[in-house]
Amino acid sequence: MSTIYLKTHRELLDSREPGFGMPGELFGREDVFEKDVEVFFHKMWILVAVTADVPEPGDVYTVDIGKASILVVRDDDENIRAYRNVCRHRGSRLMPKAGKTSVGMLVCPYHQWTYDLDGSLKHATHMGADFDTKCRSLIPVHLKVIGSHVFVCLADEPPADIEKLEAVMTPRFAPYDMQRTKIAYELEVIENGNWKLVMENNRECYHCSGTHPELTASFLAEDFGFCPDGQSEETLREYEEYRQRNANAQKNWEADGYECALVESVDEDVETNFRTQRLVIAGAGESQTIDTKVACGKLLGGLTRRDLGDVHMWGHHAWTHVMSDHAVVAYAIPLAPDKTLVRTVWLVHADAVEGVDYDLQKLTEVWVATTRQDAELVGNTHSGTQDPAYAPGPFSMYTEAALEQFSRWYAARLKANGI
Repeated sequence: MSTIYLKTHRELLDSREPGFGMPGELFGREDVFEKDVEVFFHKMWILVAVTADVPEPGDVYTVDIGKASILVVRDDDENIRAYRNVCRHRGSRLMPKAGKTSVGMLVCPYHQWTYDLDGSLKHATHMGADFDTKCRSLIPVHLKVIGSHVFVCLADEPPADIEKLEAVMTPRFAPYDMQRTKIAYELEVIENGNWKLVMENNRECYHCSGTHPELTASFLAEDFGFCPDGQSEETLREYEEYRQRNANAQKNWEADGYECALVESVDEDVETNFRTQRLVIAGAGESQTIDTKVACGKLLGGLTRRDLGDVHMWGHHAWTHVMSDHAVVAYAIPLAPDKTLVRTVWLVHADAVEGVDYDLQKLTEVWVATTRQDAELVGNTHSGTQDPAYAPGPFSMYTEAALEQFSRWYAARLKANGI
């Protein structure tokens, strides 16, 4: 009787040929998935919310990440805090379900231990005169708010290189006053694929022209690479026009003080993986809409210019597009080897009024369509990687170089954590 040999996790990582995709077992195996959650979601900084998820004191947003659960809270002093969603008595969840609610205090549904919004235990009956409530405050979670983005880290010692992301993105987000926003719409889609495939799909636009007609009305695929080989003279001429248009736009933006340069922190030795640049928008150049004009007449912050392009930022599990009139913030949460929750929120100025300042369909139709299209692409790809016939193919180093970077970084971070 023959025995099927399963490669170790390290052997799977080492078996990837440079310039090629990952082996299918790295997408489908339960042990790999569990290690991914531990390393990339429990030890690193992750995006779990936007400030508009908790706009008022007493607002709570509960997020589940693997076996961990986090409470994002706006306290009475309007500060945003994060705690483990674990009662300090016998471990009951304070908030049994993920999502949003508003409270005066955090009350455990089991024995009614009651916590203030600053995490301190205020009330616990029948514990005796010697019981010290100060020793039973909620367990805090490391938190950073950058623009509207609420980052948390569950590790005891969070990666210090979040400071680079903060230093780069704070001035880029500043003109948009992103904490003075509200959620116009949010969408949660469960994609039938591994979280890494979700991110690989997001990091390339090789597929865009054939699958995203709504997105490519405003989004220029050339920003993510172009291979001149075999192209017609007309296509090459159009590409040169694209390059000149980008250069002119960047010069114009920088003259007005808007930062544009590409910044990457994606090498194998970094923990907080991110990339940002200001991208040109096609057509009217205003927003990621079908007609490429703003969807919201009330611009973010105190902006007067509509044609500020797209401040694009991605991290190891999230991506953001900020335009003059609205922002789209999305992040992926792993649920199983073949299941990933993708949450997307559309942010507009806090004072914008639906039906007056913006039309919701125009605001959302591009990324609603794109997200659903991506879900189908990811599901198809995950299914194929689990087929016995699957063998990793080569990346296009013109249009998929970011996937090679991601694959190297992913393997390096796992090896640094003992794989």
